Formats: sequence, C-alpha cells, structure tokens
Amino acid sequence: MTLKQLNIATNIAYEAHRNQFRRDGKTPYIEHVKSVVGRLRGQPNEVIATAWLHDVLEDSDWMPSDLEKAGICREVVHAVVTLTHTKACKYESYLQLISEEPIARTVKIADMLSNLVDNPTDKQIRKYAKGLLMLVPES
Repeated sequence: MTLKQLNIATNIAYEAHRNQFRRDGKTPYIEHVKSVVGRLRGQPNEVIATAWLHDVLEDSDWMPSDLEKAGICREVVHAVVTLTHTKACKYESYLQLISEEPIARTVKIADMLSNLVDNPTDKQIRKYAKGLLMLVPES
C-alpha cells in the first residue's frame, strides 16, 4: 500500500466522521480514530489504513465499493468489512471472524484499548475485557 492510499484512507475517515461526536457529545469522533491509529505506530500501512477506516462503514453511508473506487486496496477493504459489526451477527461470532483476520484483529485490539481509556461504562469494560481475551494470543 502506498502513502497516497494511506492519505486517501485518512481523508475518508475525516470526511466520514465529520460532525460525529463521542458519547460525551463534545469530543469529535475522529479523536477516537486518531487514538486507534496512534496505538499502531510502526505497523504496516495496510494496518494503519484499516485503523483510519475501522468505523467508516458502520458509522457513515460509505460502502465497501466506495472505498475501492476511492483507491483503497482490497486487503484493507476486506479488513474494514470484517471490523464492521452488524446487528445480524452476535458479538462473539463477530469477534471470532475478527480473530481469523490478522489486520482486523490487530486494529480491533487497538480499538478496544482506546475505548477502555475513554471513560467506559461498567458494561463496556466487561465487553472489551471479554473481547480482548478472545483476540489477544496467549504467550
């Protein structure tokens, strides 16, 4: 993946999350995305691009085909689709799919960690703790 494609992913994230806010109603949503990206410094560009785009399909009108048309490579689009949780898929099944896709797994772990430091509810803490146990490989 080229730097140009990485810049495209960044620009899409800023556009898709414009006028969106975190739970507090004040913090621009893009700050969460930037936090996830920041946790992945040193990772390949495909991982970083996926981090920029990880909530785009879930939180905007963007479709996978739109990402491809914009110049995002299929590997990244596939990872972003994997990271997009739909109501039709139970959370545990969703995490199982993510665990089988290395880029998606890496980004989801960073996403959960970012959510855990952003004033989570007790329910979210339990949810993310369970998710991390499913996604973080045992050493």
